[in-house]
Amino acid sequence: MEKKTEEIQRDKEVKIGAEAYYVKRPQFGAKGTSKLRQHFNRGMTMFLVALACVISYFVILRLEEIAKIFWTIVDVAKPIIYGFVIAYLLNPMVKRVENYLYPLIEERMNHNIKAKNIARGVGITVSLMLALLVILALCNMVIPELYNSIKDMVLKLPSQINEASSRLEDIVFDKSTVGVFLQKVINEGMSMFQTWLRSEMIPQTNALMTSVTIGVFNVIQAVFHILIGIMVSVYILFSREKFSAQTKKVIYAVMKPERANMTLHIARKSNQIFGGFIIGKIIDSAIIGVLCFLGMTILDMPYVVLVSVVVGVTNVIPFFGPYIGAIPSTILIMLDSPIKGLYFILFILFLQQLDGNVIGPKILGDSTGLSSFWVIFSIILGGGLFGFVGMVLGVPTFAVIYYIVRTWINQKLEHKKLPVQSEKYDKNSYVTDEGVYIDSEEK
Repeated sequence: MEKKTEEIQRDKEVKIGAEAYYVKRPQFGAKGTSKLRQHFNRGMTMFLVALACVISYFVILRLEEIAKIFWTIVDVAKPIIYGFVIAYLLNPMVKRVENYLYPLIEERMNHNIKAKNIARGVGITVSLMLALLVILALCNMVIPELYNSIKDMVLKLPSQINEASSRLEDIVFDKSTVGVFLQKVINEGMSMFQTWLRSEMIPQTNALMTSVTIGVFNVIQAVFHILIGIMVSVYILFSREKFSAQTKKVIYAVMKPERANMTLHIARKSNQIFGGFIIGKIIDSAIIGVLCFLGMTILDMPYVVLVSVVVGVTNVIPFFGPYIGAIPSTILIMLDSPIKGLYFILFILFLQQLDGNVIGPKILGDSTGLSSFWVIFSIILGGGLFGFVGMVLGVPTFAVIYYIVRTWINQKLEHKKLPVQSEKYDKNSYVTDEGVYIDSEEK
């Protein structure tokens, strides 16, 4: 009888132990990999390498078709892309409104979640309404004036060119070799410009107008995509913490902890660089456009709205932007009045000095951390590869790459116990074969 009792007790303990074991989650591969599994893994690795080589070969052969498929996917996903872009641009404003309203609503409701949702909803609504009001106001002010300026330019430009040509022909040069040469250069230049205007610019303008007429459907489609993107941005802004947490979860799941932490650090730094640069540059360009409009209105110059829009838009491009916008605007104003063109040059120089020394540093600060050489390099490279978008986004993109490379190099130097400051590696400093840094001052 006692033996049966002991067996029943033992069975009960085994049962309880099994249940307790299976309640706790077991670990995969706790005892290591078997030899059969090791051989299988080696064969699978060789198979995957061979498969990757075959896939790479066919990708190279079908690169054009793959590119078409990729751009088709991008075209289909445009509303989602627009939604992410709109959410990214509106997020700072939403945060400001939310941080201001949340304490006030929480005091009255005594409910954190509801207060947070209400504050965020109000922040998103206010941000969207302000953005739409600003866009509508700009379109209402700029588009009619822009149309009138372009129409006047098209109507007056031929007569202005002829008048400028006749003025140059009336200039009396001396009979010296230099005077005759200058007269020929001016005549040839005006002739070439008029030929280019008749043979190139006017047909291109007609083709552009035809494209605009044909592209009405594309404009409607783009507006439809933007409207869907606005709705997508609302969902993204409401659930930004959830999306951030899910992304962080995936990164920690597929990467080692040290690589995941570095990836998250680079993502935060990229957000800091892009956010500070893009939003700051938009604000800076808007201020420059408004100042240009006010200055040209006071100076009574022609094509005020058209030139102000050109100067404001091209100011988004760092370094080269002011010159890209000022050169054609100066030519356009000089055709109407040479003296006003000269005044415009002086005004633009003053405006760009104001932007470069006062407005720009106040708004942007040192958001990229790049020297002037690397800014020029990134603009040229980005513009050559991706056009206007590359010129605008080339600087923050290269700033992120520069930061990653600098961080990697500094970590290597710190591991070797060498200084990370660039000024420490002057012509009188060196590192011995044993890896010891010798400073020029210490030596």
